[in-house]
Amino acid sequence: MSTTTTEQADKATGNPYKMDLLRFTTAGSVDDGKSTLIGRLLYDSKSIFEDQMEALERTTHQAGEEEVNLALLTDGLRAEREQKITIDVAYRYFATPKRKFIIADTPGHVQYTRNMVTGASTADLAIVLVDARNGVLTQSKRHAFIASLLQIPHVVVAINKMDLEDYSEDRYNEIVTEFQEFAKKLEVDDITYIPISALKGDNIVTKSDNTPWYDGPTLLHHLEHVNLGSPQNLIDFRMPVQYVIRPHQNFRGFAGNVVSGKLREGEEVMVLPSKITSKVTSIQGSDGESEEVSAGDNVVVELADNIDISRGDMLVRPNNVPHVSKNFDAYICWMDQDELDMNRSYIIMQTTRSAQAYINRIIYHINIDTLHRQQKEGLTLNEVARVELTSSAPMFYDAYKDNEHTGSFILVDPDTNATVAAGMIRSSSTASQAEKSDQSVSTRIKEVGFDDAHLIVYLSDGRMLMVPMDHYPDLARATTEARENHSVSDDGLMVSWPNLDLQIPIRMLFKL
Repeated sequence: MSTTTTEQADKATGNPYKMDLLRFTTAGSVDDGKSTLIGRLLYDSKSIFEDQMEALERTTHQAGEEEVNLALLTDGLRAEREQKITIDVAYRYFATPKRKFIIADTPGHVQYTRNMVTGASTADLAIVLVDARNGVLTQSKRHAFIASLLQIPHVVVAINKMDLEDYSEDRYNEIVTEFQEFAKKLEVDDITYIPISALKGDNIVTKSDNTPWYDGPTLLHHLEHVNLGSPQNLIDFRMPVQYVIRPHQNFRGFAGNVVSGKLREGEEVMVLPSKITSKVTSIQGSDGESEEVSAGDNVVVELADNIDISRGDMLVRPNNVPHVSKNFDAYICWMDQDELDMNRSYIIMQTTRSAQAYINRIIYHINIDTLHRQQKEGLTLNEVARVELTSSAPMFYDAYKDNEHTGSFILVDPDTNATVAAGMIRSSSTASQAEKSDQSVSTRIKEVGFDDAHLIVYLSDGRMLMVPMDHYPDLARATTEARENHSVSDDGLMVSWPNLDLQIPIRMLFKL
């Protein structure tokens, strides 16, 4: 039997190992019915085990409710059940004869928007729920915009609680028109509108007699048949190195995940940042030695030459190289309770690479209601902005729209290890301009010194900068010996303290 025939047979018989996998997330404002929708979807598709159903009935009875509360299938935390809200991201798995599904149930409260970003980051489709009574609220717009930023290709606007609006076609059309007006500014090509009642089951799995005016698909039918296309970038070969394997002197392998593209044995690769090239002599995959691997595979690559490669480096093709730069701009969603501090450094983590990073400036904020640009200072919890960043070491990246794996990053607070922001790198043109700006600085760092309260920077043009030490707490707390153990980069654009793991670019010194 041919491969094509085998795949067709697998799909026809519902072989779970060969079916497509759709990852989708629910989004929307609080109390729009996201958890109830997932519970209804699982219940009507017969994906709930008997013991789960018995536990649901028992919990519902103890709470004094008449109908089974399907939202409890995903709201598993005690606080969630007591308050009847979703707080954490809950994942559920189910399958039909057509397709496998992974659902991320995300919270609707504004204060938990960061959890929604986490749940949506790997989704192929987003279901944005809208309460038919309330219309399109700000949080629904915020989640739709984040879905657009994350390049989720398919969005379903599920207009829920139609039973409370007597299944009114006029009300449905009002909400569709309102959302369509907002969606004109989103970068989403495929938006589907479905009137539903998660509580009653209308248009979830089977067509509802209560909406004879609606001639579109049910929710499950749409989920089963939406075109996934190619889920990964199979053109641009990128393999961030995670670990160097050296079991004995005769073998040196570089382990990592092929995040995009393909690689064959015998091909030439380039190592970043050194830009040294070599040929692939062997590739070890999960099933042993392989001649070819592609996006998603975890592999160990052996090269013909002994090259100094470590975690954070990247293997690419010599004629297809990502952008290599310390400067770039990106959209970020601020995820921390504390406001952004422009005068301190954060840790940027991108693929397997990490470095110190500074946010040089906020280019503009984005008004979630109108999607208009706003000029204002600061960045607080759940706000989205376009910013310009500088890292202490070069990053190897593609624009997020071209490669979500190499175009995404997080910022971490080095003091608390809390993730403070998630970012998506924009196009290379702005990043290239930012790269040139460091080189355009007419002066360079010659030497640095200290007094009791200041870092003193001596510049090549004869000027002297007095930088208050409290901008760099690690430096302020350090001993005199640790402060003196510093070095200025060859180009005079950076001063570093290796013992303190601190690097300060010249542009940050001018800002202070």
